[in-house]
Amino acid sequence: MTEGRRLTNLDKARWLSLLIPVSLLAGAYGSEMIGGLHPCEMCWWQRYPHFAAIPLALIAFLLARGPDKGRSFVWLAALTIALSGAIGVYHAGVEWGFFEGITTCSAGGTAGASNADILADIMATPLVRCDEVQWTFLGLSLAGWNALISLGAAGLILWLSLRRPMALA
Repeated sequence: MTEGRRLTNLDKARWLSLLIPVSLLAGAYGSEMIGGLHPCEMCWWQRYPHFAAIPLALIAFLLARGPDKGRSFVWLAALTIALSGAIGVYHAGVEWGFFEGITTCSAGGTAGASNADILADIMATPLVRCDEVQWTFLGLSLAGWNALISLGAAGLILWLSLRRPMALA
């Protein structure tokens, strides 16, 4: 019986750099579609780095047999995940009143749409303030959970990717 190849620390980091942003984005979209929550502007800000981390992680898989084994793209993915966590810290701070958040409303318009269409879109869009918590679990909002998970995962990914392989006995 042959034993399969064991995952190296870099393999684990590569997988985490893909699975963490995919999971957090799935949770965010699930909270919208299933939970009925609506994202505020700062919620979207937290998603953008996760969107960037996914292709970076996929490139790391493609370069796994290259000179640096895709490690540099794992690092870039980890840094974008950490960026989302930092934005989550700021957003949670806004929710707790530590920082001042967005003071104006923001909305995207459709080019070429009539004024009546734009007004109808605005009126149909729920107003979601960045400083009001919509949902908590164990005292943390979604922004707080994103901060905790993203920063912790980024640290773990970087640690695993920098860790030397153990010598086989």
